[in-house]
Amino acid sequence: MGSVDGAHTIGRWLTDRAAASPSHTAIDDRGVRIGYADLETRAHDLALALRRSGYGPGDRIATVSGNSIDHVVAFFACAKSGVAFVPLSWRLAPRELGEALERSEPALVLVEDEYEGLASDALGRLDEQPPVAALGTTGVEASVPRRLGRAAEQRPVRDDDPLLVIYTSGSEAAPKGVVLTHANCFWNNLALASAIQLTADDVVLAILPQFHVAAWNCQPLLAWWVGATVVLERSFQPRRVLQLLAERGVTAMMGVPTQYHQLADDPAFPEIAAGPLRQALVGGATVPIELAARWADAGLPLTQGYGLTEASPNVMCLPPADSAAFPGAIGRPYPHVDVRVADPESGLPLEGEATGELWVRGPSVFQGYLHDAAATARAMAGDWLRTGDIVHRDARGVFRVVDRLKDIFISGGENVAPAEVERALCLHPAIAEAVVVGVPDSVWGERGVAFVVRADGATLGEDEVLAHARAELAGFKVPVRVAFVEALPRSTIEKLARSRLRRRAASLVEERVHD
Repeated sequence: MGSVDGAHTIGRWLTDRAAASPSHTAIDDRGVRIGYADLETRAHDLALALRRSGYGPGDRIATVSGNSIDHVVAFFACAKSGVAFVPLSWRLAPRELGEALERSEPALVLVEDEYEGLASDALGRLDEQPPVAALGTTGVEASVPRRLGRAAEQRPVRDDDPLLVIYTSGSEAAPKGVVLTHANCFWNNLALASAIQLTADDVVLAILPQFHVAAWNCQPLLAWWVGATVVLERSFQPRRVLQLLAERGVTAMMGVPTQYHQLADDPAFPEIAAGPLRQALVGGATVPIELAARWADAGLPLTQGYGLTEASPNVMCLPPADSAAFPGAIGRPYPHVDVRVADPESGLPLEGEATGELWVRGPSVFQGYLHDAAATARAMAGDWLRTGDIVHRDARGVFRVVDRLKDIFISGGENVAPAEVERALCLHPAIAEAVVVGVPDSVWGERGVAFVVRADGATLGEDEVLAHARAELAGFKVPVRVAFVEALPRSTIEKLARSRLRRRAASLVEERVHD
């Protein structure tokens, strides 16, 4: 820690900001405020405690915590000590969380009181348990357990040291840990700063859970870099969010289409048009044209963003001024981000107006997947990241997403990998095979429908399948409907005919709506 840390390391941001504006409010956490100088002191003290207890570069510290001052302190302490911060989702079922802990191999786990039961259940499933400490109102500065085994190397933090490990659901059965370095996050925020200006006078509302990359790299970290105030919220409740927008004088926020849909549906929504909110960034999925129009009519046009965790995540942006001219588009690339439209089969670049797979390159592209060189190799083509999204680039260089190569669908801004849900369903002894597909949903964007083949001689109903799914999966992954079939349709012996199942799934959901 100190002046010899790399020039692009994120721990320096808090030190510099505390020196420039020590008393300015850095975080408003449900009415509890902390200034930049106090935030720096707490993060510095915890970083020293981590180093003294043997933690350092090469280590990972996992957390199970909601959005809070304590969680932000732990993040900056990790940044200052060269430890990778691994915020794990409290939405996961105990089995899922246990698997994430096993895959990430943390040297230490920090657990907030509210999630002690979940974390204990998950940790109890591990063959070898790492040290655990409480992440509570008093922090863990004075009670960091000793690192097991040999102490980590004590050296300055480097630009290419991992800063964040964020688990994301790709097209495979198990979520993968995306490793983002200090430099990745530095360049990501520099690009964001040039497209979406924030100043020390801004008040940023952070409603996304901090196990998402966007909860750090889509406004909050940039806000702490420039000295703005971040209002932390732990859950999304539309009426409370509308109250916070007014009471806290919020000028900027980030959300997913489902959240903006629910805000617009609230009777109090028109009142926020007269408030100071000037920047409403939307990501996670393309905002429906009708929803964008509702916000624009209220005097608050949405700023469409596009990204993926592997790109830290910001790739493209459509400013509000362009939203009317390019409805449904995701915009143009951020500065310091190179993009290519490639032929999905050959990988050859397509010039001019073209439709193909979006490839991304630049200093914000991830270091790789944790402990998974094979998956990293599949995601990369040289120094290009293959996104798996099919895009169209028009003659003016504006992009829109038209399809996906991968099977994932997006529900309420959360990626859902059908393979992961299918694997969980097949843990039930009465299920021989299962396939899950996404279908359109007016509020959530997409929801899952499961097609299940019963095991020979088994009796099984939809309610039992859904109860099993709720025990094994995070709520947003649980299918909205289950249909039983004798066999799964296949276009070849090996390949499932998912397109046929999607058509049938859409009709099943439609039938339920009209029942």
